[in-house]
Amino acid sequence: MTASSGMADVGAFVPGGEFVLSPMGEGPLSGLRFAVKDLIDIEGTITGAGNPDWAAAMEPARASAPVVDALLKGGATCIGKTITDELAFSLEGSNVHYGTPLNAAAPNCLPGGSSSGSAAAVAARLADFALGTDTGGSVRVPGAFCEIFSIRPSHGALSLEGVTPFAPSYDTIGWFARDAETLALVGDTLLPEASPAPLTEIAVADDTFALCDTAFGPSLLELARTLANIPPVLLFAAHWSAYFDAYNVLQGRDIRESLGPALARIKPGFAPDMAERFAGALGDTRDIGPVQALRDHAAAHLRATLPPGRAALIPSTPVRHLARDVDG
Repeated sequence: MTASSGMADVGAFVPGGEFVLSPMGEGPLSGLRFAVKDLIDIEGTITGAGNPDWAAAMEPARASAPVVDALLKGGATCIGKTITDELAFSLEGSNVHYGTPLNAAAPNCLPGGSSSGSAAAVAARLADFALGTDTGGSVRVPGAFCEIFSIRPSHGALSLEGVTPFAPSYDTIGWFARDAETLALVGDTLLPEASPAPLTEIAVADDTFALCDTAFGPSLLELARTLANIPPVLLFAAHWSAYFDAYNVLQGRDIRESLGPALARIKPGFAPDMAERFAGALGDTRDIGPVQALRDHAAAHLRATLPPGRAALIPSTPVRHLARDVDG
């Protein structure tokens, strides 16, 4: 591992997080550079999870996460670790400790989070692709805000070994690229072989577009309808509020189980809004049973509505951008 020669002032990388980690050989990713969200282990470096108190309590990783090793073996070069919203508990893309990465597509707007630095690095052409994590939108949202390609694979498709947990029953590893070809090339390297049914039906999920801002949703819906070849479907309909509440309750349960002991031991200093979110999750005493049943109901409905060979078009975000009112 060697230090980098310096990069454009995008604010995408954690302090001291710019370096060059050479590939482990030649492969389909040779010549490509990638960055890694500071929630994912790289051997010999601290995984700070977006918080300096958390970072101070951590030892350097003894091994890189398997996804990082796979990319290095595929011929890619790692160029450093990128900023994340504190312990991944945000979708805005700001960090009170390390700043707000630049959104190259919309400099006056937030990059989106929590994989903010990874998206910013790709959008600014500092990296060809970058790893992030996605629990409730943390790859999809910054991908949309920074106007680049991004993907959240199926839950469980990639090992989360070497990844700081947040809400493990939702956590996934995803990635960003500026073009679909590179996005697919990374997927060919990381994802297990599969034989899905050929995609023959594309529907618009009308009810999801109804959740968008009125200045944004109608035009996006019009575009989506030009891509569909079967009638619209409903994914959430009248159950949206209940499903969203169930997600929050179950995410809180996961946070208590995955992070609760470490948070009590380290007592990291959070930004006020982040402290409020963690306090709410850690103090939630609601019964898990009913909301788990509701999640099972939602999953069954999705499987029935989207059988093999059918996909639904949904918006990644309810707004095009969020204004960058305060530079963190």
